[in-house]
Amino acid sequence: MNILHRVKKALQRNSLSGMNKGVSHGKLQSTLNHAGTSKFAKPLDWLQDQLSNRTDLVIHGFTPGPGISCSLVFLNGMIDQPTVEKQVLSPIMSMAASADHEIFANRIFVQKQLPALEQQIRESLQDVLKDILSGKVVFLLDGEARMISIQAIHLEKRAVQEAPNESTVRGPREAFIEDLATNLTLLRRKLKTPALKIESMSIGTISQTNVAIVFLEGICSPGLVSEMKRRLSAVKLDAVLGSSYLEELIEDNPYSPFPQLQYTERPDVMCAAVLEGRIGLIVDGTPIALMAPINITMLMQASEDYYQRYVSASWIRLIRYLFAFISLLLPSVYVAITTFHPDMIPENLLITVASAREIVPFPALVEAMIMELSFEALREATVRIPKAIGQSVSIIGALIIGTAAVQAGIVSASMVIIVSMTGIASFIIPHFDLGLAFRLLRFPIMILGGVFGMFGIACGMLLLYLHLTELQSFGYPYMAPFAPLEIDGLKDTVIRAPWWKMRMRPLYAQGNRTRERQDARGWDNGDGNEE
Repeated sequence: MNILHRVKKALQRNSLSGMNKGVSHGKLQSTLNHAGTSKFAKPLDWLQDQLSNRTDLVIHGFTPGPGISCSLVFLNGMIDQPTVEKQVLSPIMSMAASADHEIFANRIFVQKQLPALEQQIRESLQDVLKDILSGKVVFLLDGEARMISIQAIHLEKRAVQEAPNESTVRGPREAFIEDLATNLTLLRRKLKTPALKIESMSIGTISQTNVAIVFLEGICSPGLVSEMKRRLSAVKLDAVLGSSYLEELIEDNPYSPFPQLQYTERPDVMCAAVLEGRIGLIVDGTPIALMAPINITMLMQASEDYYQRYVSASWIRLIRYLFAFISLLLPSVYVAITTFHPDMIPENLLITVASAREIVPFPALVEAMIMELSFEALREATVRIPKAIGQSVSIIGALIIGTAAVQAGIVSASMVIIVSMTGIASFIIPHFDLGLAFRLLRFPIMILGGVFGMFGIACGMLLLYLHLTELQSFGYPYMAPFAPLEIDGLKDTVIRAPWWKMRMRPLYAQGNRTRERQDARGWDNGDGNEE
């Protein structure tokens, strides 16, 4: 009687508030009266216990015919109710009118008569509970122990829009969204080949987040795929709410300031990565996808480079590398020269710098630290404040505060120029995490320059180079193709060679490493020989 009472209560509370179109109150009450002897009363009671405090749980009981009891269990708001009514309830009611109880009670008969919806047979209540929480509809038939899980998910999602952080002038405008199925569709639209493999797994004991592993069979190394699966299987987390959760747990050296996986929100960037033999990782619920392995030159590349002419792209890359070094070393070199090596500055410029620093009460190192920390605080404040006033705050901080500091004699005008150029240079780095690593390393190198001069900067750069040469991304050298040297890989590093010159894929690609292309210019015709 306790089970009957609880099932009746659940059905009365949820069925009437959920989907009950086409089902009369008399039929529903008949199901309630029959539930005490029903074989699915126990599963319903167990599901009700597991989801006891969820007001969106709907247990829709109905009697399509005399002596026939059925139930649909789902979460309100996560399913497409018109689809369920049209392709589940209506066929079931029609079958019940034309079949007797013995035939209708056969689960296989019901499954075959339902329209072409994705269906799965469930025998475990744990699997049924997971399906319900994932947004599926579970069909229970009296007299049948196994249950049918029906795919009828309908979730609100953001439309495909332009990538906000990776915009291009000539490239595609579409970007990933938070829905995993949509993101995979965007990839398949660009790579229409059966070699594109997508393997899924669930991570997170509470969140049960779906994660998709994307790669090209025959190009991507099987060992790389196995290693990615091994690392993901070893992840033990309650919830995975973003791709960054996994990034920290599967990278080779979590203590390094440099990112060892590349992120993107553009489908074309991921397609280009898997075409090179790399592997992609897409996490449900986030528009940021990951790619591995990577090297440091990949983080200095922008998607715009491949949609412009190679001459223009190469020139822009040279500027990008120049300003990356400026972002890392300019304040340190200024502090070292003004403190220990003033003879390296031309005489006229030295007089200007010395006169500007004459009234400054701090050493060059302290002055640089004050300005750099102030600039970092200003940049962080610009990100956190509302967009409507963010631009105004950045202008006020850069102009008014900087000018007032110079007039007050706290800092020199030359230091304001150095810090401003350093800040501008840091914005040129395409990958935000790499720029953040340079901003972090700028301070210890600045301290070395302020204490030991140019010798300290040289020691700091040597230590940094040793760290980069030892760093790996999924077993692939981080400094490749420079260390170890790979001649073919140099064609897409500091400069971008024309497409017809980049014939070979990177070393981590397996199987077919030759890009297949053909035209009158004498490109590879697919058999590895040039015309």
